[in-house]
Amino acid sequence: MKTGLWIARRFSFARKRFRVINVISAISLAGIIIGVSTLLVVMSVLNGFQKLARDLFITIDSPAQIVPVNGRTLTVSDTLLQAIKALEGVGAVEPYAEGEAIMGSGEKSELVVVKGLSEAAHRRLILQTHATHPYFTGETIAAGEILAYRTNLHTFRQVKIFSPELISLGLESLSQPYLIPMLGIPETTVSSIFSLQKIFDDRYVLTSDSFAHKILLLGRGEYSGIDIRQKEGYSRDDFTISLRKWLAASPMKASWKIRTLEEKYTNIFTVMQLEKWVSFSVLMLIILVAALSLTGALAMTAIDKQRELFYLRCLGLEKPQFMSIFIIQGGMTGLAGTAAGISIAGTICKLQELYGIVQLPSKSAFIISAYPVSMHLDDFIIVAITGVMLCLAVSLYPARKAALIATANSLDQKTN
Repeated sequence: MKTGLWIARRFSFARKRFRVINVISAISLAGIIIGVSTLLVVMSVLNGFQKLARDLFITIDSPAQIVPVNGRTLTVSDTLLQAIKALEGVGAVEPYAEGEAIMGSGEKSELVVVKGLSEAAHRRLILQTHATHPYFTGETIAAGEILAYRTNLHTFRQVKIFSPELISLGLESLSQPYLIPMLGIPETTVSSIFSLQKIFDDRYVLTSDSFAHKILLLGRGEYSGIDIRQKEGYSRDDFTISLRKWLAASPMKASWKIRTLEEKYTNIFTVMQLEKWVSFSVLMLIILVAALSLTGALAMTAIDKQRELFYLRCLGLEKPQFMSIFIIQGGMTGLAGTAAGISIAGTICKLQELYGIVQLPSKSAFIISAYPVSMHLDDFIIVAITGVMLCLAVSLYPARKAALIATANSLDQKTN
């Protein structure tokens, strides 16, 4: 292998008799560099948009939730919350009340999702979104911007809001009159209109924990789930694994489950991942074309070096050793091109992350002004391995041809 590496390095950098070989080799190397750098930049931008979407989701939701396997509620105690908060990597632990309700405003009514936030969750939301005023106070609500537009809502407007369970209770009261006092439809005021993320803006109504209990007819200590947030600096995967291990050892493992943000919004995140790997497949064609041009360069190198191959044959090299020379040469080209492409992509992404050099076409239509980027180590590793493996694969054919030239041609042909 050392001999093959030394000869491959000599063949790569030695002067060629046919200048066209140098041109083709340069094109192959440039194609690999451009392909790798472009691919990594595009993947990092798609990662950036995915991270942006995730950050918008966690303004209301959390990275992980404990939810009931069956039914709509679970019973939460202070002891349970303390036990979860004591787990490594866990930051905030907040129970929440969430469910569907019917909101009526004038002649219009809409099926909405009501989410009741604790005081701590409300304060964090204000800080995260840099709001100047609270979203709601007491028994008022905050409505999403799209929802408000669709139902002609505005601040200080009075609305009625009640859950489908209240309708069921009303039907039961026909035969059980003692339930009638519980049938009051909650009335409230729209305190603010928010714009956070399309899903929330389109359907969600935010309010206090206590008022959500009243709307959704939840009992004391009953909640829809528990929002759990990780501490800064902890890996999201490790945080989720820790929670799953804790629940697996808990007596409630059959009744509760851990639901991540990606599992709750699986359709959205699946589409994002699909876009990323489709882009990977398409842009990998650039690297493949560059790698295929490397086949021609190596084949022409074998023709150019016929005499040298004959001399090496006389020194005792066998067919596998000749093949290894050209495979190593292809691998060296792939490694050099991939390394250069990774360096260029890393530099571009870092500059974009720090300075936002490439701006979005219409800043007013987006909540950010420049393309977001997020570099993932596993993306760089996958692209590097794939690029080098492609170069090694396309080197097999010219390596075999070079071995045949070295071992099959006559002495007269090699010394002419």
